[in-house]
Amino acid sequence: MRRIAGTRKVGHAGTLDPMATGLLVLGINSSTRLLTYVVGLDKEYLATIRLGAATTTDDAEGDELSRAAPEAIAAIAAEAVLAGISELTGDISQQPSAVSAIKVDGKRAYARVRAGEDVQLAKRPVTVTSFDLLSSTVRDGFLDLDVRVNCGSGTYIRALARDLGVMLGVGAHLTVLRRTRIGPFRIEEAGVLDDIDVARDLIAPADAATRLLDRLDLTEQQAIDLGHGKRIDVESEAVSAGPIAAIAPDGRLVGLVECRGGRAKSILNFPADEPSAPVERAGEPS
Repeated sequence: MRRIAGTRKVGHAGTLDPMATGLLVLGINSSTRLLTYVVGLDKEYLATIRLGAATTTDDAEGDELSRAAPEAIAAIAAEAVLAGISELTGDISQQPSAVSAIKVDGKRAYARVRAGEDVQLAKRPVTVTSFDLLSSTVRDGFLDLDVRVNCGSGTYIRALARDLGVMLGVGAHLTVLRRTRIGPFRIEEAGVLDDIDVARDLIAPADAATRLLDRLDLTEQQAIDLGHGKRIDVESEAVSAGPIAAIAPDGRLVGLVECRGGRAKSILNFPADEPSAPVERAGEPS
């Protein structure tokens, strides 16, 4: 992306598992500063859970740990699947997959696992807003569930698959994982990395910022004053405390502001002559 955009200043708002595909939000040049407000947003995934085998990574990249007998897979009742999914929906306690990027004493968990260590990560609260079964198919002696999950930041879809397999007593892992949404950004808006045209695909800074934050429309003089670091008067009842995207009359993002007591001050200015903004890309990051 640095080569394509012709800049070293490129950031991202969260990677994907090696096996996964889907949406990745990137920021270029000064708009990397908007990524702070993308990290931590809720997300949507489409996934395929394979019931009948557990793996070391909870997905198809790992080695198989166990495999259920064909009769056990055949005996899985649709009602039991739905009950398990229901139990994994809402505010739950989840143990992240051991092969993950979570740091343990300064070292990534996956690095410790690959070094032969036994890693057991502590459970943490996560929110699964919705967990929907879209279809089920018997394939290669397993039961494959196509699901859609909307969840809060920090939720591991691999762990949902693992825990559902444990509940049903047959083991499970992911065979497909695709991220389709991050906050207000959807995969339908994104392009494929190989076909990216930076000038065409950039999201304007004002557009990106107002999707993420409340908006404050400025007068020409207010835009000038904020750009010079001055505080401006605002109608306090019309805006939240902040951060708020301050937009000039010409549609340019002047910066982000905080409002208190009817006054707004700049907490982050954006250069007037730099057109860069977050870019949404679809595909698997390297």
